Amino acid sequence: MIVASLLSLLLAVPAFGQAIVYNSGHNVTSIVGTWASGSQNVITGSGFAQPANESFIYPPTTGLSYSFTDDGYYEIARYRMTGNGPSPNCITGVMNWCHGTYQLVSNGSIIMTPLGDGYQQIQDPCGAVSDFMENYNDTELYVMWNIYQDTVRGYTLQLYQFDGTPLPPQWLVSTSPNMLPTQALRNVSSTVSALVLNVDLANAGERRWGVTGLTGIFTLISGLGVASWLL
Repeated sequence: MIVASLLSLLLAVPAFGQAIVYNSGHNVTSIVGTWASGSQNVITGSGFAQPANESFIYPPTTGLSYSFTDDGYYEIARYRMTGNGPSPNCITGVMNWCHGTYQLVSNGSIIMTPLGDGYQQIQDPCGAVSDFMENYNDTELYVMWNIYQDTVRGYTLQLYQFDGTPLPPQWLVSTSPNMLPTQALRNVSSTVSALVLNVDLANAGERRWGVTGLTGIFTLISGLGVASWLL
């Protein structure tokens, strides 16, 4: 299913290898700065994540925020609540933070590669473990993006996930990126916290934002002659 979605999206591109011109027709302003969705209570920087002690400062509402520097660094802050229809008391909350380097690919996509010290907190009152931390270091692909002018909110960043699904629009908070230092900020072991070992991961896909496990799909795409998607 994911393969079909990716292939249909790629085949919809007018010409493989045709470069996107990042001018005012594509973006009315630069991507550099800090962007945030909704009420803009979720903002990257020290007011959201505390990597030194692997903790979060909870904002009053959910949302997401992306920041970009002019020398190729990014930071992401995300807070999401997911309901459970059959069990309305089983609401899953995820706080997610990561940072790294990004590349604006000539085909109009963005590839974000983490530094390796990202993490997330998952709260699931109906899970085997109701509250735990785990590492989060997924490379993320956004197949399309653009910046336009909203008549009410101003500059608006629209990102499209690896399968073409649009993220909530984000509005410009500051042209100066509000970010933590662009270096590894915590020591990360190769194993997940012991608490995670006892968790039922049946719904782990709902807790992820990245494209982990798509290596084979990317290899397939490369074999079809569109390796530029991964450059």
